[in-house]
Amino acid sequence: MQFLYPAFLFAIAALAIPIILHLFYFRRFKKVYFTNVRFLREVKEETSARSKLRNILVLIARLLALLFLVLAFAQPFIPQDAEVKQGQKSVSVFVDNSFSMTALSQEAPLLERAKQRAREIVQAYGVEDEFQILTSDFEGRHQRLVSRDDAMNLIDEIQVSPATRELSKVLTRQQQALNTGKGETQSAYVISDFQKNVVDMDNFQDTTLEVNLVPLQAVQERNVSIDSAWFEAPLQMLNQTNNLLVSVRNYSREDADNVRLSIRYEGQNKPVGTMSVPAQSAVTDTVPITTLRTGWHSAELAITDYPIQFDDKFFVTFDVPEVINALIISEQTPSRYLDAAFAGIQNFKATNQFARNIEYSQFPSYQLIVLNDLLSVSSGLASELKEYVTNGGNVLVFPARQADLNSYRSFLSSFPANDFQAFTDGEKNVGSVNTEEFVFRDVFENRSANLRLPTTKGSFRGNQTNARGEEQLLTYRDGSAFLSKYGIGQGNLYVCVAPLDEQYNNLAQSGEIFIPMVYKMAVSSNRAKKIAYTIGRDEVIEAAHFTNSTDIVYKLRGESGEFIPEQRIIGAKAFLGISNQVIQAGFYDLFLNADSTLATYAFNYDRKESALDYIPASELKNLTRPNTNVLDVLEEAVLTARIEERSQGIVLWRWCLILALLFLAAEVLLLRFWKV
Repeated sequence: MQFLYPAFLFAIAALAIPIILHLFYFRRFKKVYFTNVRFLREVKEETSARSKLRNILVLIARLLALLFLVLAFAQPFIPQDAEVKQGQKSVSVFVDNSFSMTALSQEAPLLERAKQRAREIVQAYGVEDEFQILTSDFEGRHQRLVSRDDAMNLIDEIQVSPATRELSKVLTRQQQALNTGKGETQSAYVISDFQKNVVDMDNFQDTTLEVNLVPLQAVQERNVSIDSAWFEAPLQMLNQTNNLLVSVRNYSREDADNVRLSIRYEGQNKPVGTMSVPAQSAVTDTVPITTLRTGWHSAELAITDYPIQFDDKFFVTFDVPEVINALIISEQTPSRYLDAAFAGIQNFKATNQFARNIEYSQFPSYQLIVLNDLLSVSSGLASELKEYVTNGGNVLVFPARQADLNSYRSFLSSFPANDFQAFTDGEKNVGSVNTEEFVFRDVFENRSANLRLPTTKGSFRGNQTNARGEEQLLTYRDGSAFLSKYGIGQGNLYVCVAPLDEQYNNLAQSGEIFIPMVYKMAVSSNRAKKIAYTIGRDEVIEAAHFTNSTDIVYKLRGESGEFIPEQRIIGAKAFLGISNQVIQAGFYDLFLNADSTLATYAFNYDRKESALDYIPASELKNLTRPNTNVLDVLEEAVLTARIEERSQGIVLWRWCLILALLFLAAEVLLLRFWKV
């Protein structure tokens, strides 16, 4: 047996006090006069013996009570295998309050069990120790050490949160806080369900910190969620139907039947249908959406699932533009065919500029730029077009008959794309249309119908030796490319080997090919606008800059209140940094003035917590590093005694205090009921 505070043993000398009082305590006797004392001797002797016995028992009770009281202050214990921690302690307790902790245990949600475990841990330490209470939110107020009472209050305030943290990051935060404490010993506790996607013990290298893992596990591991959603076409147009694809995933090991999917759109709730999702797999359903107005639209997808519900809704927003802007850059005379083509398409607006007077700063505001019969492509124009395409724009090239091949080769090779060889006269017919590619997909109801395909009377020969990522859209009968597509960065480059001039090419006169071609090219960016953002990820919103002033402040308003995002203005674009300011899923409006909404964005919770794939306590022990313990206790067991035994051995001070009280009670009973 050892003592946590052996200095208190000096107080055993106080046992001499009751002994001295017993030996030198003289009672004053009162004289009583009797007429006859002949019968008093026998009574006196008997009373004196009983009095001595009672006094000895009272003395023993007092000595033992005082002895055990001193031992209680010295806190005796029986050492166990773990090293005994003495002196003031610094303790950090992490309570996982992520969405997965809303799963049910035997009695209550896992989060409530985690909070109870945290209280038991704090109660296992003394009032002089200091504590850190940490959650997945990583709040600033949790990055300091507080007293035991304050720690209890912080535990009571813990609520469920969308934040998730890897275990290595949690331990790093705990170590940083513990290093600021005054405690001679440091201990970290992690209370979590320990999902496999967050347990990365190998990334925490410090082996000096004592880490105690407290695993909790749900009774029912079942969850179905809306995993993601996306539109089939990259751009939504007025009075057209676009399919919204929805992925519903089943994370459990049992099939999920009769999962109901619904959508709330334009103020109406509409059931989509029911589906069966096999175990640990996903099913994709299609929701057709018809847009009947321009501007921003919002839709809320939902399924029914229990008990984990944070991932049962998925919010999406999209913008139906009022105008699709196209820029036509010509050498001298604008093309009447191009003007007529764009004029015939609803919501399209074409702007003509000449090669000698181009406004490069306006390029980002156009969805399509057409180079019409340019004699040459200057290095400045080539550089601007390369950046424009890389950032998501679309460029369509019709070379001039007398084109400067060197400038075109330099321009095309920068993407890279096949360059032009010498111009050859002669009639050639287009023989096939690539209806599998986006530009001509779903354009023709009957693909086998006889189409009036273009014919050329002269064209440039393409160099096939350096083709990189070429996709032929229209092909001559001899197999050579007439119109090709190159995916560059987030945009597309379209190259035709023949001039648009009707003297050499009748493509513009083939309305069933030309009209849908330029329309689909304008909306074919590889970078579709994001319809949803994920809370907790470091994402940047790209918005159109709605004013020429730079001294403006954009604001976002939504479910979690109103806030000012980080903002950076570059040209005609505003880049907004959200950081951790959005904490609740839903729709958020962008505005400059409170009464005018500029855009609407959807934010969803991260689906990282949807996979209920835990590491059992038995496997967790195999993953731990040196100086790490797994405190696997029964659901109904109290953790306080277990921690005390680990840190102090088998604690005996409570027994000493109980025995001290018992002997004091024995003394009182002796004095009260033993009459002499």
